[in-house]
Amino acid sequence: MFSKIRSLIFKFEPEVAHSLAIKALKYNFVPPKKIPNNKLIETKLFSKIIKNPIGLAAGFDKDAEVYNSIFDLGFGFVEVGTVTPLKQYGNKKPRVFRLEEDEALINRLGFNNSGSEEVLSKITKNKPKGLLGINIGPNKDSQNRLEDYLVCFRKFHNFADYITINISSPNTENLRSFHNKSELNELLKLINEEKKILNSAVPIVVKISPDIQEDDIPTISELLLKFEISAVIISNTTDSTRENLININKLEKGGLSGKPIEKKSNNLISKFYKILRGKILIIGVGGVDSGKSAFEKFLNGANLVQLYTGMVYKGPNIASIISEELINILEKKGVKNISDIIGNKK
Repeated sequence: MFSKIRSLIFKFEPEVAHSLAIKALKYNFVPPKKIPNNKLIETKLFSKIIKNPIGLAAGFDKDAEVYNSIFDLGFGFVEVGTVTPLKQYGNKKPRVFRLEEDEALINRLGFNNSGSEEVLSKITKNKPKGLLGINIGPNKDSQNRLEDYLVCFRKFHNFADYITINISSPNTENLRSFHNKSELNELLKLINEEKKILNSAVPIVVKISPDIQEDDIPTISELLLKFEISAVIISNTTDSTRENLININKLEKGGLSGKPIEKKSNNLISKFYKILRGKILIIGVGGVDSGKSAFEKFLNGANLVQLYTGMVYKGPNIASIISEELINILEKKGVKNISDIIGNKK
């Protein structure tokens, strides 16, 4: 069905198409997709059992409007946001670009969202049907970015199954400086202290950039372990990796997502896995659009995966399609559960 109407949808500007997708989900124009329980892909995330390890990445449901409709599409978990303390418009339009031949997107949205109060109001009125993560970040013109993270953490720690600290968007100036040892140490220290003050048990996740240097991997890993971070998301969009792209939109400034960053993401996952070795969960993102691509992420060391661009190109039933394809792959290999293959790259 989606393959037949995709050409029509792609006649709209990407943000218009996205807005229409949100409305379709909000008003139940997209039928739910039931995924049967299957022990092969059943997964544990932060002490909760979920039906499958396929999650929707932050960026699609920025304002926490349709997460329950997304659960109904068969996703094992959903992450909303990025949410900032105050409402902000983001960067000027146009700011999202399709690269159809490359199965990719470039965006320079800049954390456009309704602000923490509005998002919190929506979540309190609409209890999540599944495991919900909330992705937080600072306002663009903030005078104190550390405090912005703490403001959001205080608001959401009682309403999220996990909170993601986003330090990796290329579209907020100097945000990625939080990858530096001293700045990341200070940020995670303050978050941990706030967590203790609030007596909160919410798991903390850190979302990192795919553009870090190889020398940064041991340092970042050390800090993740030091502050007992529950999971790391590898990775966000990249502002490089444009050399082999076909579509002219490759010249647009912003973060590249989709198939072109799959290999880069997998390599980074593998390098972090060799250090973390299961002490911290890895959520793999970048180029996930099939059972095979998800399977590759698990082999490289991811415990779970997330996607966004894959749904743009493959449609709303992508979680159920990936789940079915994964089950077939695992059955052929005689694997009892997906956890058995994590990090088993030859």
